[in-house]
Amino acid sequence: MPMQIRHAKKEELAAAADLIVRTKRLNNEFDPLFAVVGDAKPRAERYVLNTMAAPDKLLLVAAEGSKVVGVLRAEIRERTFYEPHMEGFISDFYILPEFRRKALGNEMLEHASAELKKMGAEFIVADVPAQNEIANRFYVKRGFRALTSLFGRAP
Repeated sequence: MPMQIRHAKKEELAAAADLIVRTKRLNNEFDPLFAVVGDAKPRAERYVLNTMAAPDKLLLVAAEGSKVVGVLRAEIRERTFYEPHMEGFISDFYILPEFRRKALGNEMLEHASAELKKMGAEFIVADVPAQNEIANRFYVKRGFRALTSLFGRAP
């Protein structure tokens, strides 16, 4: 069955939320300051539901038949003091390991970029943990570059 990349459906809420939680757990593997909360699953379900209901947000899934194998969440954000003024902000992007390295990431990113452009984005940014070299290489290879540095420490 061919892979489909499309807007998530209500009945895929739980599957999309599961992949969002997997993204957060993967972030924790790279950095302990990304420790995942115990009630991550219900939080992710609310997050996905809110994303699906908002006109300035985007939730795409990659599905093989009825199986959701990838998720990408993004939103349109205003940059009050800068040009380009409107950004498409990718906050979550996860593909099941067995479906990686088969151009699906490229396809999902391109689909999201086109959708975000229709929504008003003038450029696209992605938020990934600094320690996640795999994600950093993925984005750099596709023409992205670092724009800011966010520093953190435990008190």
